[in-house]
Amino acid sequence: MKLIILEHYSQASEWAAKYIRNRIIQFNPGPEKYFTLGLPTGLPRDHPESYHSFMWNNFFKHIDIHPENTHILDGNAIDLQAECDAFEEKIKAAGGIELFVGGIGPDGHIAFNEPGSSLVSRTRVKTLAMDTILANARFFDGELTKVPTMALTVGVGTVMDAREVMILITGAHKAFALYKAIEEGVNHMWTVSAFQQHPRTVFVCDEDATLELKVKTVKYFKGLMLVHNKLVDPLYSIKEKETEKSQSSKKPYSD
Repeated sequence: MKLIILEHYSQASEWAAKYIRNRIIQFNPGPEKYFTLGLPTGLPRDHPESYHSFMWNNFFKHIDIHPENTHILDGNAIDLQAECDAFEEKIKAAGGIELFVGGIGPDGHIAFNEPGSSLVSRTRVKTLAMDTILANARFFDGELTKVPTMALTVGVGTVMDAREVMILITGAHKAFALYKAIEEGVNHMWTVSAFQQHPRTVFVCDEDATLELKVKTVKYFKGLMLVHNKLVDPLYSIKEKETEKSQSSKKPYSD
């Protein structure tokens, strides 16, 4: 387990983005070799604040990805359980998730795996806790009656099957959840704690999120940042290296 501690939210976000970039470059994806990125989703696609809309507007339309290679749970499906089962099959067909990226709630839930969720759960329909509904009310003009009370979500077990998991935790309101995730044992009431047992978990947080951690815990992980920062050093893809080599060969010779 790695705990990356940056000073501010923006720095934590930048570190995470660079890390994902490097993982994709190192993976060297191609037509027959997909880098499967897992992201928690699950509200109805036709709502402007749904995760479907969010992913398209903030991510998919900005990158070179074919629409058929994006798979988002459809909250409008007639048979929701069949939709969840099909999603699990799509993950298997893709060869599994290479890197799952998610955040958590103040109560330590990841995706929509609320406190009390099974730590071996799979993609399913989940009833949302009131804290989660309240947290999402800001996307619905503060009107609780407009916030969905159920969602489709990947399970803790689904995420645990990913080859690597990155969890972003920022802000003082997430500090107790980070404490539960890092310093206490695995507990289904704090589902994020399950990732202590994943062989490749990267927690990325800002200073505010560490307020509940022991001083020695913070000092220990900060002491590793010289090593961990090398994980986000610039890398070049094979295509970029070939371009650079080609441009270099075209430079005029001079004494």
